[in-house]
Amino acid sequence: MNGTPTTVDKWRAVAAATGAADRAAAEAGVRLAYATAGLAAPERIVWAASPRAAVALLRGLTDAGASVRDEVRTRPWAEERRRVHDELGPRGWTALWSSTGAPLWDTTRALADRIRAAVVDELGPSGEDEAAALRLVLLDAVLGQHDAAWLAAFDGRGERLAGLTAVAENAGWWWPYEKVAVVCERPVELHRDEAGRLDRGDGPALAYGDGFALHAWRGMAVPAEFLAELGGLTPERIRSEENAELRRVMLEFYGYERYLAESGAQPVARDETGVLWRIELVDDEDVVMVEVVNATPEPDGTFRTYWLRVPPRTRTAREGVAWTFGLAESAYEPLVQT
Repeated sequence: MNGTPTTVDKWRAVAAATGAADRAAAEAGVRLAYATAGLAAPERIVWAASPRAAVALLRGLTDAGASVRDEVRTRPWAEERRRVHDELGPRGWTALWSSTGAPLWDTTRALADRIRAAVVDELGPSGEDEAAALRLVLLDAVLGQHDAAWLAAFDGRGERLAGLTAVAENAGWWWPYEKVAVVCERPVELHRDEAGRLDRGDGPALAYGDGFALHAWRGMAVPAEFLAELGGLTPERIRSEENAELRRVMLEFYGYERYLAESGAQPVARDETGVLWRIELVDDEDVVMVEVVNATPEPDGTFRTYWLRVPPRTRTAREGVAWTFGLAESAYEPLVQT
């Protein structure tokens, strides 16, 4: 079965690829996808620097003809899925998907959704009618490298999807129309955290060559100007932020320990397990942390301090530490605390 780590790794790399597209290989893939669908090749293949640029370009084209996305992408995918499902049976198909596409699905789908939303936000500020028109153009897109999840499931299983695969391996999003195909370059930068979420504190988490970009901190969308401010944070600035979500980002970036030290916070409870600290925030739940010291010394003889975030209702350090183990305070009886 194709569901080996090699297959997943290959398509994870495709989804995360940055840098210049291989235009010749991508254009060959476009023509193959049309031919496989029984269509004449597009008269023109036009390149765009980003999905935003592609949508703006398409909105101005008058000679592209009708979208052929259904013929090029939707029908071949549905027919291949049915064929493989019939070949493997329900259990076999489930096993194949679980070992190939499923590990890539959430991150690629979330990224595509974020790109669509950003394109609409930037190009459609004049009202809901304009935004609706932009969404329709976005629905005509084939996602190229961001179709990696479902393409992984069909890797090496026939030639029906070879054209789509070639474009995905060599370029970004693309739009197939009767007379014109518009193909996007890949991003020039992509930054994610260990969970696969967009994440960067000092610039765009996703950026294209024309300046189209997404800014995010641990998956949460943030304004570019907000990130520029993080380097100069103070406890006063953090407390004055009215947006609760952005204030949490500030606290994470600044560091809870540093914030507690510099804001003059006082411990609210202390016992044999550690020290409980509470940060009261306006229009938001309190941030409650337990300061614990590792009982095992470091190689240099020092003892490392850890900070554990616990629920706002926590009233003692012992209760907080017990919660991190999924226990009630009364049930927490460690033999050795480490």
